[in-house]
Amino acid sequence: MAVAILLAAGAAFLSALAVVFQRVALESAPTANSLSPKLMTHALRKRGWLVGFALMLGTFGLQATALRFGQLNVVQPVLTTELIFLVAILVVGFRRSVGWREVVGIVAIVAGLAVFFWSASPAVGRGQPDRTAWIVVAVVTVAGALALVAAGRVGPRWWRATVLGSAAAILFADNAAFTKTATTLLREGGVAGLFENVDPYLIGLSGAVGLFFLQGALHAGPITASRTANVVVNPLVSIVIGATAFGERLRAGTLSVAVDVLAIAVLCIGIAVLARSPLVAGAGGEASDEYLGARAGAAPVPVPAAPDDPDPAAMPS
Repeated sequence: MAVAILLAAGAAFLSALAVVFQRVALESAPTANSLSPKLMTHALRKRGWLVGFALMLGTFGLQATALRFGQLNVVQPVLTTELIFLVAILVVGFRRSVGWREVVGIVAIVAGLAVFFWSASPAVGRGQPDRTAWIVVAVVTVAGALALVAAGRVGPRWWRATVLGSAAAILFADNAAFTKTATTLLREGGVAGLFENVDPYLIGLSGAVGLFFLQGALHAGPITASRTANVVVNPLVSIVIGATAFGERLRAGTLSVAVDVLAIAVLCIGIAVLARSPLVAGAGGEASDEYLGARAGAAPVPVPAAPDDPDPAAMPS
């Protein structure tokens, strides 16, 4: 399990670095393109976005290797440390300062993870899910993701970023589950046996759609909104998929379950506290503070002209 945790932490670091590169690259895109193919066209012309995409491929490689050595309910919760690495990147690369919120949030995330692993004692399940389990997982998760995307078509910037980030997180949880089965198929049947199954194609499909939703979330609003949604929703969905489809076992007993729930609650509180910190949220008092490009020595990124809530005084009577 230690190897899986270490590899998952490496994946979390690369993921944090990737979303920073991609967020900066997307800040100059028109605001109307948050969930449009034009956003990807804009992204592909940006060198920083391509660097971020390369880092995401590295993230997938480390995550897949971690899933080779560990279960979903071990690897995916570790990915919540992405927010800790994001704090470090903002401090080092964007010269932001650390306050009490950052310290409390980081301590809560680390403590929540440690207590969950100690109490739950995750164990390997029955292996590959059967066809019925996959159908149920696919229907429920795809329906949930599409509902979130529909909800993200309207509303303030933080809301759109949150729900689109949640939709991406659900698809990435699916992607991790497909990757988990693919590592088993690769080990048992080799490359030829792997591509005789549907799993590698589902990995590509869920990854591509999840990436599209993620770019929309990064562009739609503050990076804190999309990343908080992602690091909360992804592991929770993965734990449910692991327990239901893969039969991954957690330690039984009323006390153990209560401690597990408490540990996950502390973890989520830590994520919420960290996400609301001025460092991560960019709440420095200026409207442009949520834009990272203006904090890295580059020219300030203009704030979109169309506000979420029009000024009543400016509206025609």
